[in-house]
Amino acid sequence: MAEEKDDVSRLDVAVDGLSLTENENDSPEGEGVTANGGEDGGLFDEKWGFSAEELYKLALTFFKEKEGKAVHLTYGDKLKLVAYTKQVQVGPYDAEKMPPVGYFDVIGNDRRKEWQTLGDMGKHQAMCEFCLLLDNLCPTFQPYVEAHRRDLEEKERIKREEEERLQREAEERERQRLEEEARKMQEDERIRQEQQKLAIMNVLNQQTAAQFQQYAAQQFPGNPEQQQLLIRQLQEEHYQQYMQQVYQQQMQQLQQQHLQQQQQQAPALNNHVDAEAGQGSPAAVPPTLDSTEEYPSISAPSMWTRPQIQEFKEQIRKDKDSVITVGRGEVVTVRVPTHEDGAYLFWEFATDSYDIGFGVYFEWTIAPSNAVSVHVSESSDEEDEEEDVEGEGEEGQDVEKGARSDRPPTDEIVPIYRRDCHVEVYAGSHMYPGRGVYLLKFDNSYSLWRSKTLYYRVYYTR
Repeated sequence: MAEEKDDVSRLDVAVDGLSLTENENDSPEGEGVTANGGEDGGLFDEKWGFSAEELYKLALTFFKEKEGKAVHLTYGDKLKLVAYTKQVQVGPYDAEKMPPVGYFDVIGNDRRKEWQTLGDMGKHQAMCEFCLLLDNLCPTFQPYVEAHRRDLEEKERIKREEEERLQREAEERERQRLEEEARKMQEDERIRQEQQKLAIMNVLNQQTAAQFQQYAAQQFPGNPEQQQLLIRQLQEEHYQQYMQQVYQQQMQQLQQQHLQQQQQQAPALNNHVDAEAGQGSPAAVPPTLDSTEEYPSISAPSMWTRPQIQEFKEQIRKDKDSVITVGRGEVVTVRVPTHEDGAYLFWEFATDSYDIGFGVYFEWTIAPSNAVSVHVSESSDEEDEEEDVEGEGEEGQDVEKGARSDRPPTDEIVPIYRRDCHVEVYAGSHMYPGRGVYLLKFDNSYSLWRSKTLYYRVYYTR
């Protein structure tokens, strides 16, 4: 009995001394066999969740940890496990390559006999047989494998979550960096625009200082605080109008460049138009853009409002000619010729209780006098123009064309829009583009039931 126990202990030492690295001392018979090879490799992996090679390593670790503690195997079972292990490490048994074993070495002889019984079994099959035998002999092996698999999955999940967290942090840092760069660029651009605005306003304020001071003194005599407030408002409005004019000029330049490119790309079409023009056909009429080049460009107006409407009305009531009634459906046109001693036209107006439409036009004509005149019509000038043409068109098409061509050219300075001039005073100014007549239109044509009481004032300054 003591001899049998000694043999078992010697077998345990032999099993413990086995290497867990299958790449060492592999025989030629074991080469070329993959861990997942074999006919049933896929089913084996699906059952255990590991490849045969991974499960074999796990089985060796389990056996070394649990044998003699939670696992108790017979001598014969241990011999089979050792034989499978030698088959995996070395390959099929070859007596010529093995060193001799002593006659009294019972365990060594038993191990070699058991190894010989495996014959030409491949490496992959030997791994699988080792794992299956250990599973049949040890009921705790499969739970051990399952726990190890869950542990690996948990580690993989933690690793994946950590990678995702690091990725989110990196993306968040990148987003914050881009936002910071964008804020810095916006701040730099704001500072640059602010500096540019201050530089432009300084130049404009130097040019209009005397003009605005004169206007503010007329509006608020003896009140320096209100004068300075109005001057700052005028300066800001003047800057906005100036920048709008600059943008318009840039757009006109781009349009002209685009038109020139189109003309260069279509020389044949231009030659065709020139030929028709030489024959006196209707297509020979020059474009509108060319026909307006003989007149100076129109600068943008300055417009603003101020809340002192009651004081303004009290001042205007002193001059009865400056208070007029615009009837329902009517359009009142105030014609103001340019003055030889003036450079700017100023206007102010307000109404009682209701709004009114307002617009400014410039007519390129020389007035016989500098007197301001008021004209009342039932509709806008464009509608009157169409009515006049229709009335004179009885003599034929040539009469209609002549009626249109006889009218002096007119440029729009301020388009007609309804203004809430019953709430605050509307005012504005415009630099003379040349000699001509300003047309201040007060449009009540949209009102079918109400007449409007209009308070207005126009004057010029140098």
